[in-house]
Parts: sequence; C-alpha cells; structure tokens
Amino acid sequence: MVLATNLGFPRFGPNRELKKAVEGFWSGKVDRKSLLTTAKELRVNHWRLQKATGIQHVPSNDFSFYDQVLDASFSFGAIPERYAKQALEGLQLYFAMARGLQKEGIDVPAMEMKKWFDTNYHYIVPEFTRGMQFRVAEPTAVNHFVEAKEAGVHTRPVLIGPISYLLLGKTPKDDQFDVLKELLPSILPVYEELLSKLAAEGADWVQMDEPVLVTDRASATHIRPFYEQAYSTLTQKVSSIKMMVTTYFDRVADNLSTIANSNVAGIHVDLVRAPQQLDDAIAAIKDKSMVLSLGLIDGRNVWKTDLGAALAHAQKAVQALGKDRVFIAPSCSLLHTPHSLEAETKMDKEILNWLAFSVEKLNEIVTLAKASNDGVSDVQKEIDANRSAIESRRTSSRIHNAAVKQRISNITPEMKRRKSPFATRFEQQRSILNLPMFPTTTIGSFPQTKEVRQNRANFKKGAISREQYMKFVREETIRCLRFQEKVGLAVVVDGEFDRNDMVEFFGENMEGYVFSQNGWVQSYGSRGVKPPIIFGDVSRPKAITVEMSQFAQSQTEKKVKGMLTGPVTMLQ
Repeated sequence: MVLATNLGFPRFGPNRELKKAVEGFWSGKVDRKSLLTTAKELRVNHWRLQKATGIQHVPSNDFSFYDQVLDASFSFGAIPERYAKQALEGLQLYFAMARGLQKEGIDVPAMEMKKWFDTNYHYIVPEFTRGMQFRVAEPTAVNHFVEAKEAGVHTRPVLIGPISYLLLGKTPKDDQFDVLKELLPSILPVYEELLSKLAAEGADWVQMDEPVLVTDRASATHIRPFYEQAYSTLTQKVSSIKMMVTTYFDRVADNLSTIANSNVAGIHVDLVRAPQQLDDAIAAIKDKSMVLSLGLIDGRNVWKTDLGAALAHAQKAVQALGKDRVFIAPSCSLLHTPHSLEAETKMDKEILNWLAFSVEKLNEIVTLAKASNDGVSDVQKEIDANRSAIESRRTSSRIHNAAVKQRISNITPEMKRRKSPFATRFEQQRSILNLPMFPTTTIGSFPQTKEVRQNRANFKKGAISREQYMKFVREETIRCLRFQEKVGLAVVVDGEFDRNDMVEFFGENMEGYVFSQNGWVQSYGSRGVKPPIIFGDVSRPKAITVEMSQFAQSQTEKKVKGMLTGPVTMLQ
C-alpha cells in the first residue's frame, strides 16, 4: 500500500514554545529541567499529532535546540579543540559551540554559520581536521526513537547522511584536504553503531538525508566511490535497517544511478523543485525492489498543493512500481513552513483558503496517499475543496492589478540603460553631497530597545494613539541623530525606530502582501522570522520611509541616508 510519510516537522511549537524556553534558559530565567521538559512535550505532541493525522512514517530526531547539523557534530564527538579544552559539558558546551561563550574566564566565539542550501535557514558548519576521530558521544537519535516509542509512536529516525555531513563541513585554511577520502573511513563506524542501536530498539526504517547529492559540488564521478563505500558498508553491517536516502531542493541528476545501484531500501526525490526527474527515478529503480518516495507537497512554501496534478504523478509511479513501492511525502522537511493555520483568525478568508502550513500539508500528504490506494472517491470531498481553492486563487481578481500590469508592459529596453557613465555620475554626486574622502556611516537600523518594542506593541494593540506613537519615535530619532553627530559619522541615519522587521515593514505598506499572526519559521537557533506572504501583483499605494527621512533631515546638518529593503530580499 502507498504510505503517507513525513521528512521533518517544525520545532518551535504552535506558539514558539521552544524559542521562549531556550531564550529563557540563556538568560537564566528557565532552568535545565524546565527546558528539557518543554522540549520533550513538544516532541511528543508533534509525534502524536502526525500519527493522528494519518502519517505512517513519522520522523524522529528532527528536533533540535539550535540546529540539526550542530546536533550531528555534537553526537559524533566532533567538538573543535577551542571548546573541548574548556570546562564545559552538556547544554552549556552545545550552546557555546552555537553562540559562543564569554563568562567566568571563558572566551570562545561561535562556530561559523551558513545558509542551508538556498533556504533562509542557517546551519552550524562542522569543523574537520586531518586524522580526526569520531565517536558516539551523544546517541540523541536513539534516545528520541525510544522516547517516541514510549509515547506510543513508532518513528522513522532522521540522520544526516555521512556524505552530506562531511561535505557541509570545513577544513583549516592552512591544511585543505579531501574530507571524504580522509574522514569517511573513521566516521562510518559511528553511523554503524548508531544504526545498530536503533535496530536493537526496534527501528525498521531510517531516513538518511543526503541533500548534497543534488549540488554541483557532488559530481557523480567524485562521489560515486565514496557513496558506494559508505552505503555498502552500512547496509551490510546493519542489514535489518531499511535506509531511505533522501534528497531535496533540486534534481539528483547523475547521482541518481549511484543511489539506485546501491543496497539502500528507498530513495526520496523532490518533485516540487524538479518534477522532470520522476520518469528518470522510476526507470532507475523499476527493475529493483527499491521504494520511491515522492516529494509532492511543497515543504518550502505556504500555498495549497494542486492535489489533482500531484495525484497524476503519484498514479504514474504506482502504475510503474506498484503500491507497495511508493511513498507520498513533502518535497523536504516541513521545517521551512509555519506550524499551523489554526491561529490565523484575522487573515482575509479568501486568501486563508489558499494557504497550507505544516499541519495542513500533513493532511494533503494523507489525502494523496488515500487517493493513490483506494481511488479519489474516498477523499472526494477533500479533492473537490482543494480544486475549488486552487481555481479561486488562479482566477481571483485580487491577484491581478491592471495598473501594475500596464506599468510592466510599458517598460522599454531604454529604461534599463544608464543615461550617463559612472564617471559622470560620480562627479555629480560628489559635487552635490560634498562628502570627505572616506565618509563614514552605518548600515541603518539602530538597536530596537525594550522601550521601542513596548511602544510599538502598545500602538498595535490600541493602547496609545498614532500621535503618541510617532512622538516617541521622533524623540528616539533625535537621540539617535545626536549620538551619530557626537561620534563623527559623515552620513547619518534615522535609526528605523518606526520599523519592525525590515521585510514586514515594507510589506505592510504595499498591496499584494498579506500578513500572518503566527506564521513563524526558524531561521537559526531561536531566531524566527514571520515573512509577509505575496499573494498577487505588488504595488505601492503611498510613500514609504519618506516622512521619517524628511523629519530626520530637518533635525541635522549632516546628510541623512535613506534605507530601503531591496526587491530580492522582499521576494525571499
């Protein structure tokens, strides 16, 4: 039978419970026991929610206090020397690696952080040295599997695969080496030990995340011998575990045959980012016993899936492979989408009907699996409602702005060309601005103090009037300007005390955007973002930032710089 599966679930909780607990722990307001209790409650609630929804492969070990790659480093004993030599252990050591630590004679910086492929999530970069030895220092994957089992949920543990883990790390600048060649032999016994422990506890499937296999860096000719070494070893040593090699964010391309020719039990492909790879994936495994996991539900966006189109892909796979060899899944972990639409009580009802956050995406997965198994008739109500929502969004006049389309149609090639060369513009700017040879300035935003945040919160809930709100903002702006004048900046800024998030502020002042009440997505650690949602043609009905820029300029003889959030950032 076709199974409904998930690759990962958001960690924060429906009301950012994890963020609040972690930050409370950092500030000393929450003790270790309370933090661990909150974390366990979230994990158990999320496992049970997924099981109750109808997900048959519920992921475990997708939870993290900060980042899943950092968790892997911590679990594998890959602790850089600057932290290992400190008198630190447990969560204190873990958070020191994540955030740095300066207290009681300890002064260590945080480990490097990078974007997780092309998402807005950030991971902590592992650090590797030649001859490095790994060990199972913290069997979190096993502990969480047992915890879920005790809560009545049989899970599919998630591990970042050895190829991706090593290639996502870095080596010393003065000692560059091939991490796969040098370190794969020493890390495989750690994976073998973890898998053996999981098997002993009753795990039957394990999800091995290998997203690096879709990247240019993982060329098939270089990767193939190391992949074969890794997975032939692991499948032979722990033969009772079925391994699902999970790829996402792009097409597997040449590495598809490498995976298909290995002894793993399944492969997951992202059919949202790369729907064209379905035929290749089917052909690659058709004559084998391997399961094909179809990433049909978008794990990175907030719109409902066109279930009719997705079902056509699922039916093609079922026809070619049979029901027992097809799983339905999101394209990637649902970590990149908000928790649930349940809290969105103020959003426009028409637009709300177009959306699906993580909980709603679970229902889409289950609906597709049921339709693939028993036909559309058993889920006709859900299919009809989905078709209606998709058609509503496609045809709604609210997503089409005639004025915007007219302006776009009026764009000519001449408008894209500068009217004067750089040298001419430079001289004109220098003459007008009259700045020193090396002018000093700042990026723009000054710290959003507790008082600034409280004033904004009071205004939003109606506790103070707009006049009172703006009086406070102007006073803060003047204070900020005087500070910049005192330290001698050549070009000053207004401090942005009237703005909240740099994207949210601009989105609130444009048409074509809508805002959620609780649509938080983890960016890194405890940092969450609540990005505005673009639902239609974007336009600016009124001036943005002009009022505060004019006020700031009226309060100083210095040049005041305007700050605009760029279009690429607004689209991200």
